[in-house]
Amino acid sequence: MHKKSEKNSLTPLIDIPHPASRIRHPDSGFTLLEILIAIFIFAIIVTTIFGSYNSVFTGAEVINQGVTSYETARTCLNRMIFDLESIHLSLPPQYSSPDFNGPPDPYRIVGDTDNVQTVSFPKLRFTSTAHISFGGKTESDIAEIVYYVQATDNGHYLLRRADNLYPYQPFEENASDPVLCENLKSLTFNYYDREGTEYDIWDSDAEDFGYATPAAIGIKLELTSGTDSIWFKTMVTLPVYRKKQN
Repeated sequence: MHKKSEKNSLTPLIDIPHPASRIRHPDSGFTLLEILIAIFIFAIIVTTIFGSYNSVFTGAEVINQGVTSYETARTCLNRMIFDLESIHLSLPPQYSSPDFNGPPDPYRIVGDTDNVQTVSFPKLRFTSTAHISFGGKTESDIAEIVYYVQATDNGHYLLRRADNLYPYQPFEENASDPVLCENLKSLTFNYYDREGTEYDIWDSDAEDFGYATPAAIGIKLELTSGTDSIWFKTMVTLPVYRKKQN
């Protein structure tokens, strides 16, 4: 008897290709699909890189604008603080309240408001020994100092500082007055009496204020920095002030 073969003679043979046959020939090139995928990946990488650079440059620009605003505000406030700390007043017994229709006190403090292109801004007038000569040197002469706001041609606002020696003429805005700060958005002066009561305006020649001068003045600046605003504020305690007159 013959035993049956354990192998099935009908089982198909599997053709296993030689590994070398799956290696791309150097001259065969890339398919269109592979090229498109490579271009797509390259585009993603380039977009990411340029997006990162754009973020860096934008951030640097914002930082530079902020630094410029801070430097502008610092210079402006330092000048105003120095002017107010050098304030000059007429005090009793040399001072007497003005008569009706009489000349105003040349050393009066007047804080009121002006409309600049329909926007309300404060204006402050006082006298100070911090006069600045044409050479840019601070001298001890008693000068009339006026802070006022003007509009620019591009719709922005700037703060100017008038500085005139005696005899003090009726105030007029002058394009040659030095600019304390540009890109001004808002400005506030607050006046405080010796009890700490706050006022938006002040007139040391007015009976309503008892012919007194403020004991302190608060300053608040708002500057535009790109599309944002930055606020700065300080309080100046005046070295001298005149009490209410009985």
